[in-house]
Amino acid sequence: MTDTPQGWAHLLVDKGPKLASYFLRRVAHRWDAQDLVQEVYLRLLRNSGSRDETVRNPEAYLFTVAANLVKEHAQMRQRAPLGGEGIDDVIDRLATPCEAGADVDRDLRRRRLATVIARLTPKCRAVLVMHYRDDMPYREIADALGISTHMVKKYIVKGLAACRQGMQSYE
Repeated sequence: MTDTPQGWAHLLVDKGPKLASYFLRRVAHRWDAQDLVQEVYLRLLRNSGSRDETVRNPEAYLFTVAANLVKEHAQMRQRAPLGGEGIDDVIDRLATPCEAGADVDRDLRRRRLATVIARLTPKCRAVLVMHYRDDMPYREIADALGISTHMVKKYIVKGLAACRQGMQSYE
C-alpha cells in the first residue's frame, strides 16, 4: 500500500518533521534540508512503479533514501562545481544595466552582485552559472548536478530573488 504515490505522501506527512530534522543535523543550510526532503519524495515517486516487490519497512526505506541523498549532497559540496571562475561571467550578465546612463556605476553594481552571489549555496551558484554563462537548458543542468528540473527552476528563482533583494538597497 505504501508503494503508491498516496501511500508515500501519507508516510512523508507522518515522518516529514523527523526527516527534516534528520537533514538539518547533516547539512549546512535549512533550505538544503528542505530541498532534500522534497528530493526524497520525488525519488520515492519515481521508483514506486519500478519495483516488483513491496517495501517491507517503508520508514527504513525512506531513511535509506535520505541517507543516500545526504551522501550525494556531501559529494556535490566536495566537488565544488564552481569556485571563483565562472562567477564573473554570471555577474557580468546580471549586473548589466538596462539603460545606457547607468554604465557609470557598473563596477559598484558588479561588486555588490558578486557579494550577493558569493552568499548563495554552491548548488545555487552552479545552477546560475550553468544557465547564464553556459546557456544550458534546465534538463542538462539537472542531469549534470543530479537534481530534478524542478529543483533547477527553484535554484534559479532563489538565486535571482537573492540578487534582486541584494540590489534593492543599492538602487
